[in-house]
Amino acid sequence: MKPRRNEPEHRVNRAIRSPKVRVIDNEGAQLGVMSAFEALKLAEAASLDLVEISPNAQPPVCKIVDYGKFRYEQAKREKEQKKGQHQTKVKEIKIKPNIDEHDLQTKIKRARDFLSKGDKVRLTCQFRGREMAHPEIGRRVVEKFLTQVEDLGAKEAPLKMMGRMLSTVISPSSKKK
Repeated sequence: MKPRRNEPEHRVNRAIRSPKVRVIDNEGAQLGVMSAFEALKLAEAASLDLVEISPNAQPPVCKIVDYGKFRYEQAKREKEQKKGQHQTKVKEIKIKPNIDEHDLQTKIKRARDFLSKGDKVRLTCQFRGREMAHPEIGRRVVEKFLTQVEDLGAKEAPLKMMGRMLSTVISPSSKKK
């Protein structure tokens, strides 16, 4: 459950509603289960705040800490976690069945670049007019494309003909160059 905009992330000091709480001091030692009033007195005696860490536990877990420092360290931890994540994007490369060899090599180079960065590539071969009479030509071009990038990625799904487009998705392989 996410807090509302005006509501703080954690209940602090007198905002703690539970009559009994499990208390942890600022060194991390457990002080046991006591009334919220007693825990608040301990926190005030140490010139710190009583922060509800786990409101869904029975009884709720509260920690005696400096709330400003606690929020700073939590934001720092979240930022560090986000840093390790990589958002996989799907990049699209469009080709035509009668594509020139040099143009195809340029598109292959681009796809290899995307795959080496960890992005997926959607390869689409667009047929126009009379090209629809010979879909095998487009299929050959796509197969050639796939063999050129197979060291960096593998096709995720078989080739699909959807209307005038032949397409597949190439996902990056786990071993990167």
